[in-house]
Amino acid sequence: MTQSRPRKVAFGLLPWPERQAVSEALRTETVGGLVLLAAALVALVWANSPWSEAYADIRDFHFGIPALGLDLSVAHWTADGLLAVFFLVAGIELKRELVIGELRTPATAALPVIAALCGMAVPAALYALTAAAGGGSLGGWAVPMATDIAFALAVLAVISTHLPSALRAFLLTLAVVDDLGAIFIIAVFFTSDLNFWALGGAFAGLAVFYALQRFRVRGWWWYVPLGLATWALMYNSGVHATVAGVAMGLILRTTRDKGKKTSPAARVSHRVHPFSAGVAVPLFALFAAGVSVSGSALGHVFTDPEPLAVLIGLVLGKILGIFLGTYLAARFTRAQLNPDLAWADVLGLATLAGIGFTVALLVGELAFPDAIEAEHIKAAVLVGSLIAATLAAVLLRRRNRVYRRLYEEEERDEDADGIPDIYQADTANSGR
Repeated sequence: MTQSRPRKVAFGLLPWPERQAVSEALRTETVGGLVLLAAALVALVWANSPWSEAYADIRDFHFGIPALGLDLSVAHWTADGLLAVFFLVAGIELKRELVIGELRTPATAALPVIAALCGMAVPAALYALTAAAGGGSLGGWAVPMATDIAFALAVLAVISTHLPSALRAFLLTLAVVDDLGAIFIIAVFFTSDLNFWALGGAFAGLAVFYALQRFRVRGWWWYVPLGLATWALMYNSGVHATVAGVAMGLILRTTRDKGKKTSPAARVSHRVHPFSAGVAVPLFALFAAGVSVSGSALGHVFTDPEPLAVLIGLVLGKILGIFLGTYLAARFTRAQLNPDLAWADVLGLATLAGIGFTVALLVGELAFPDAIEAEHIKAAVLVGSLIAATLAAVLLRRRNRVYRRLYEEEERDEDADGIPDIYQADTANSGR
């Protein structure tokens, strides 16, 4: 009698090697950006399909934990709950940059910090000017300020084969400062009436979190319940709940103890980043990006003052802010542009930074509580991001061809004499 083969379970749990491979892939911003893009496309198709009512019913379905004062829709759970995980990872990355990364010394931090600040201020100013000229509301000034690093890096990965690695490093550092600014804006300008008892409880939870780190206490059973309680208290305090995530990320230690291979922050990031990139942010996109793309809805983007102001802020504001900020910092301070980069590269990067998605959609929902206005703002974010991605693709592809030609010339020099002509390549790069 022959033995029957074990049946494969459809959609079952992946074997350990495959799970490891998926997790490692999701730890890269590029793959996370592609997953995010797929979720946004699904949302757009679903919300504009014959099953759009089912999409709205799922998005608006409420459930919660009454004992903690939580009764939220699915959309709010993804925005207030799951995005806290995204901001936890962002807080860890920010702490790492401040302690051991590019932001630890003023000399290396000056250029990306100034570029990022200008890249937030100019879009906000252009929004205010455009909205005021059209008689619109100034409440959405913060919507075009944020860059979606996952989307931007995904576009950069598709375009880039020979672009210098310094371009990606500059974008990453810029985005860290950008995220910090977005977190500050959400905490200060989009906070409702404060419940000081809940806020005090949230700060007490963060103090306990700090003490556990200080005394080297290990074990998820300490941190996960404490983190959830702190998040719930922060939500009930009136401060946006995602602030709890970034606060805990900043508290986690980024330096290794003697005899340890990794720091607590690195361990948490290693374990949580795949969930953030593969589940938390895509689910937020799924229930935030489902807007109508009919002709009338798109018409509002170019005719209503607020959506038009968002569009101009994302596309034109980011380019002017980041490029001019970088140029002025390099011209009038001691900060220097990385010698591997040309100003044409900075222009392409500034255009790429106009891709605003995750945080821009979140701020749009906070700034425009009215559902119809929020839909128009979301449409403006999507259109602006698409325009920025297209322009950046054109600019960076041209730069990629330049670097590919230089690379091929260097390869021919190596084949000719058998010795890498490093000095010749450096001279060519500096004069490109």
